[in-house]
Amino acid sequence: MKVVIIKYNAGNVQSVMYALERIGASYELSDNAEVIRSAERIIFPGVGEASTAMKSLRENGLDKVIPTLKQPFLGTCVGMQLLCQSSEENNTECLGVFDIPILKFPRVKGFKVPQTGWNNIVAEQPNPLLKGLRESEYVYYNHGYYAPLCDYTVAKTDYILEYSAMLQRDNFFAAQFHSEISGDVGEQIFKNFLEI
Repeated sequence: MKVVIIKYNAGNVQSVMYALERIGASYELSDNAEVIRSAERIIFPGVGEASTAMKSLRENGLDKVIPTLKQPFLGTCVGMQLLCQSSEENNTECLGVFDIPILKFPRVKGFKVPQTGWNNIVAEQPNPLLKGLRESEYVYYNHGYYAPLCDYTVAKTDYILEYSAMLQRDNFFAAQFHSEISGDVGEQIFKNFLEI
């Protein structure tokens, strides 16, 4: 199976590579549109700031390519946020796969922003990415912006408020947490993704 990790200016690519190697999956790292289009599975990781990441995607024309893809596609962390309509992080226009905004966490006494550390995911609806997982699994987060609950919400998390931990629209799957450093749960999610 041809798995492509999208290479751009916000990918935590090394961790994703290690996670795929741990489950015995081969992959290619590329920012080439034709290589990406020819993939059977695509992983879109992300760490960093939304406007810088979008600038990198636009420089390679990937902002036009990504929304047109038809194969199973998984965005994680900033990769998930970039798949949404816009982000309050530097008022960034994003890819628009999910027509929802990414919002900044409100400041609430007793809560640190960004949320950094382990928190659970609670399924909102059945989804192939959740196969083999228990009802409330813990995964690793590091983010100061969030996707609100919406029709695309697959799983939710509660930190300051309830928000979308996972989204799906057609062939596009997304996770706010870092699957690649979420231990056995993250590995199971990657396995599930490759089996879709």
